[in-house]
Amino acid sequence: MMIYDLIIIGGGPAGITAGIYGVRKALKVLLITKDFIGQVGKTSSIENYPGFSEINGVSLMKNFKDHLKKFSIDIKEGDQVRLLSKKENIFNIETVKGERFQGKTVIVASGRNPRPLKVPGEAEFLNKGVSYCSTCDAPVFKGKAVAVVGGGNSGFEAALDLIPYAAKIYILELSSKLLADEIEQEKASHSGKIQIILRAKTLEIKGKNTVESIVYQDLESDEPKELNVQGVFIQVGYLPVADFLKDLVDLNQSGEIMIDPKTCETKTPGLYAAGDVTDVKYKQIIVAAGEGTKAALSAYSFLQDLQ
Repeated sequence: MMIYDLIIIGGGPAGITAGIYGVRKALKVLLITKDFIGQVGKTSSIENYPGFSEINGVSLMKNFKDHLKKFSIDIKEGDQVRLLSKKENIFNIETVKGERFQGKTVIVASGRNPRPLKVPGEAEFLNKGVSYCSTCDAPVFKGKAVAVVGGGNSGFEAALDLIPYAAKIYILELSSKLLADEIEQEKASHSGKIQIILRAKTLEIKGKNTVESIVYQDLESDEPKELNVQGVFIQVGYLPVADFLKDLVDLNQSGEIMIDPKTCETKTPGLYAAGDVTDVKYKQIIVAAGEGTKAALSAYSFLQDLQ
């Protein structure tokens, strides 16, 4: 079996950037990813990535992917890592599809998955009115009333995606104040379609064959209330994808991989992590790309020291 110099897990900004830097250092690199979409590809408008005054997530990720494929790199797309282990000085990877790979160093850039609410009706009505991706599903709700659960940036971005389609948009936020950036709130305020409900704890999503309403507890009056909606977009954060790492890394209370901020190294020599799966404070595209760079250069230095 071929032993790669570097194996990268994840095809987002961190993983792709690590791949570019790895091959430019003449390393034999393998990148394993479910897809090249991730969170970025589900974002309708990006206005804070230098070099682009505005670009949608799909286009930006296509640019990233096209750039990566200019280089000589092995890519396994459409698969995910099931288990990562280390024996002596070699990392062993098993994928969901049953393939096995070995590498001298590994960079984990597996990102995050949407955090579920875990309320009755959420799983039952998934793809039947419940969605985690407004970019993907907003057109389905043309002329309908929808609820967005979450008043942070993700929630407001979802609401903005829905404005051209939905007749009415409710934003339900658990806390007493909105967490979204002022610029996102300002954009939403001009639509005339958005109603913000603070101190709202989602209790249940109801319907027959598809979503028909959402029930929440008004924490001011302590009374349950019900909104007639045909769609619910859940935007309450994300969970790091790190369950395949076992005891090779330390995780913080949020389940993020703890790294050395200077090198992106984990507690296991030769194992690095970058991007939103780590405990780096700011979850931004440009930060993820920078962390991918650090991780790749650190892996290269580690390999040089082995010689």
